[in-house]
Amino acid sequence: MSRGYAWVVFALSFGLLLSDYMSRQVLNAVFPLLKAEWLLSDAQLGSLSGIVALMVGVLTFPLSLLADRWGRVRSLVLAAVVWSLATLGCAISASYGQMFWARFMVGVGEAAYGSVGIAVVLSVFPATLRATLSGAFIAGGAFGSVLGVSIGGVIAQHLGWRWTFGVMGIFGLVLAAVYGVVVSERKLAAAGAGPGAAPGAGGSVRTLLPRLFSSVSVLCAYAGSGLQMFLAMALLAWMPSYLDRYYGLPTDKAGLVAGVFALITGIGMIGGGLVSDRLGRGNPHLKWSVAACCSAGSLLLLAGGFQLPPGAPQLILVGLGTLLCNATAGPAAAMVVSLTPAAVGATAMATLTLANSLLGLAPGPAVTGMLADRMGLHAALRVIPLVALVAGLAFALGRRHYAKGLGSLPAVGPAALFAARRSDSL
Repeated sequence: MSRGYAWVVFALSFGLLLSDYMSRQVLNAVFPLLKAEWLLSDAQLGSLSGIVALMVGVLTFPLSLLADRWGRVRSLVLAAVVWSLATLGCAISASYGQMFWARFMVGVGEAAYGSVGIAVVLSVFPATLRATLSGAFIAGGAFGSVLGVSIGGVIAQHLGWRWTFGVMGIFGLVLAAVYGVVVSERKLAAAGAGPGAAPGAGGSVRTLLPRLFSSVSVLCAYAGSGLQMFLAMALLAWMPSYLDRYYGLPTDKAGLVAGVFALITGIGMIGGGLVSDRLGRGNPHLKWSVAACCSAGSLLLLAGGFQLPPGAPQLILVGLGTLLCNATAGPAAAMVVSLTPAAVGATAMATLTLANSLLGLAPGPAVTGMLADRMGLHAALRVIPLVALVAGLAFALGRRHYAKGLGSLPAVGPAALFAARRSDSL
């Protein structure tokens, strides 16, 4: 494949991911307005955020499997149309119940996009860039959240919260139309994008699917990634409200400052992927070490930050912890790709997305909201960094069993096995 076309595919896929997360996270910018207008509890607000992640978790696996068989590109375009129309539905909601069902449909549309989109991107680039591209692509979620929260806060302050959803929905529909014209199954297949890029590629599903769970290492990658996502999404969802309640910032300024924290998260994702790829060239096990160190660092910095009262020192520590809290995304995705067959690449990423959703995206905002109702938001944010401890232990265990996990894949070549075994002896 030509380098130029590969980057066009990346840019358009990244753009749709921005739209995905803008539509998902714009809700957080208008939490204070919805709470005041509809007299909602923090648990109800958290459920409006969590239902999207829950549907992503429930549907990502079957929809990604369907995309591997039916065609990834047409699946991506259809998904973008669904979540964009559902976001427009949020704009005309007249009650909590209507908003809940509109958000439900946003989750249905977004369910498979992340896993299928990253599978398309990884299929058009060399394997040596997996962690970097995975981190950069997943960071699109953070950057989309920045745009969604920041732009959404400004629009809500000046035009009202309904316009925030309307703008996001229209943006998604435009991008979906462009993607459908520029990228196609035929073009990817003609350019040699690899197994699974075209409809029906990849062989027997019955023989390939068990390999998605065939080793301790891949299970640890799923678990560690999901638990770190719990922490990242809880912070992303509740930072605007925290800034509003404890720093006295209005909706637009709280959204802009929270957007900075989301941007820091995205920078951490890219940095984690770059460091992981660089260190992992000579010793693949160091990718696991990078993830474990990021978990430990996020635990210490965030727990310490939220022990402090509101002020500049707190924001500095929380910002540093935010930098590390999801820097594990790139290394974890690279490990999943290396430990699963290429023919079910979208389904492997769907399994990772499932873990991220069920362990992180869905419970993160909702559990934090329930804790906030009982003990206050500040106290709740002191507790949630503890999940990083379990995530770090999962990455450490995955590192220990990594060579055995590679050996369980028939497609792994002697060089990869030699590198893994050599790293065990270092």
